[in-house]
Amino acid sequence: MTEFTDIPVLDLAPLTEGRNTDALARDFARAYGETGFGYVVNHGVPEDLCQGIFETSRRFHALPMAAKQAIAVNSNHRGYIAINTSTDVTTDLAEVTKPNQSASFMMMREDAAHDPAVYLSGPNQWPDLPGFRETCEAYAEAMSSLGHRLMRLALQAIGVDDRTILSAFDDPTIWLRLLHYPPMPPQAPQDLYGSAPHKDFGCLTLLAQDDVGGLQVMTPSGQWVDAPPMKGAFVVNVGDMLHRMSNGRLLSTPHRVINRSGRERYSCPFFYDPHVTTQIAPLPGTGAPRFDPLIFADFLRSELEAGYDAHKDAKGA
Repeated sequence: MTEFTDIPVLDLAPLTEGRNTDALARDFARAYGETGFGYVVNHGVPEDLCQGIFETSRRFHALPMAAKQAIAVNSNHRGYIAINTSTDVTTDLAEVTKPNQSASFMMMREDAAHDPAVYLSGPNQWPDLPGFRETCEAYAEAMSSLGHRLMRLALQAIGVDDRTILSAFDDPTIWLRLLHYPPMPPQAPQDLYGSAPHKDFGCLTLLAQDDVGGLQVMTPSGQWVDAPPMKGAFVVNVGDMLHRMSNGRLLSTPHRVINRSGRERYSCPFFYDPHVTTQIAPLPGTGAPRFDPLIFADFLRSELEAGYDAHKDAKGA
């Protein structure tokens, strides 16, 4: 991994306009092989959808607590995640003893019913808020389309033509999280985070953030580089599963959120992953395997049971 001081910017116009992407693939390989994070512009997601999801998030978080707790996150990881109920205990990047200082609403794929054979399957829990479900579903559809294009670009960037792994995204695991970070008190201890230092555990994260800031990315030397908001751009980063699939060529980089702005912070990360039954292993053509194969669902289960109260309770039930 290369030491860096700035987050690279990728212009996705060739990808979204159907033009030749060879040069863009080389830029992708450089950005995610050296930094693991990048801004993407000309991504094709309409601005009104982006504005709408933030307005929807603010409306949700302004609801009375009783209304939000009525759809408290369940064992299928859908619903309201209250502040102080998730902790990044699996991180080896910091000694984390305090829960993340954020609250959120989590939407995943909409299934008619829970299938015991498919981890995390099930219907979403929706609040009684006019237009909320429609806005979330429209945004998730647009982000899923972008995520699929970016996965194809990632494979091109590492020189892999593998239709089998792309088919694992025909029915993807998606997560839309509407996050609210209250301002940290001035006297807050140094080990209290909006989101503690961590790596994302999936394939791709596509983040829309408001104008408050607070996201920071760790360099190889342990320094923290700000990733401030950029108008019209998403922050995109690689997670642990794509790192493994690329045999380490694409980097899953540590990051954190600290909101010392004195203002409310809202962000809307969208996580784009393969179906939970997918076996994750270094792809053919990436060299001698550096990672053992694993089943995505098994990895998810261990992560969620370690980090979320709702899953700890379900495990012990």
